[in-house]
Amino acid sequence: MTIRLYHCVDARSFRPLWALEELGLDYELVVMPFPPRYRAKEFMAINPLGTVPALEDGQTFMTESAAIVQYLATRDGPNSLGVEPGEAAYGAWLNWLHFGEATLTFPQTLVLRYRTFEPGRAEAAADDYAKWFLARLRAVDRAMETEEFLCAGRFTAADISVGYALLLAEQLSLSAEFKPQTAAYWARLQTRPAFQAAKAAQVRHAPAGSETMAT
Repeated sequence: MTIRLYHCVDARSFRPLWALEELGLDYELVVMPFPPRYRAKEFMAINPLGTVPALEDGQTFMTESAAIVQYLATRDGPNSLGVEPGEAAYGAWLNWLHFGEATLTFPQTLVLRYRTFEPGRAEAAADDYAKWFLARLRAVDRAMETEEFLCAGRFTAADISVGYALLLAEQLSLSAEFKPQTAAYWARLQTRPAFQAAKAAQVRHAPAGSETMAT
């Protein structure tokens, strides 16, 4: 069966979309307006949480973006996105893979909420969480002082996870605060053909009037 990915433009679901393009897997993309639980209520029958991503692969159903990227990177055995348990970088790969979501994207979601969806309600909290994100980004800053990618000396799924957090930072106007080495890393990620293909795919499949999360 073809993998089906439910997605909103530039939402967390961009992580698995990017991974699918990197791996060259066949997939069906369903792009919905954001947030789908309010603007595409039929989606609630597929994912009762009303969140994206949602991925269907035969009997497999998943909703966590970093977990989906890990699943895709290990689904069919070793591939370019994965790092194997026997490799020295395996622990770093897992750590960066989940750092991108749990440590970097979490504070950004609160910035998004209180600057975009509920402006004026908690601006001080949004400012605090923006500072939190930038402080946590120091780990990426340090890694990029000596490396082109996060681990294993090559592009992996870890770069997709963290790369999405940088994409969201740009949407939230936080990228101007990137250190030079992180800005250069983000520029490198955007030149990848699979990144560009994922960007094009979400536009091609988007319903009329769809917007990015930060719009």
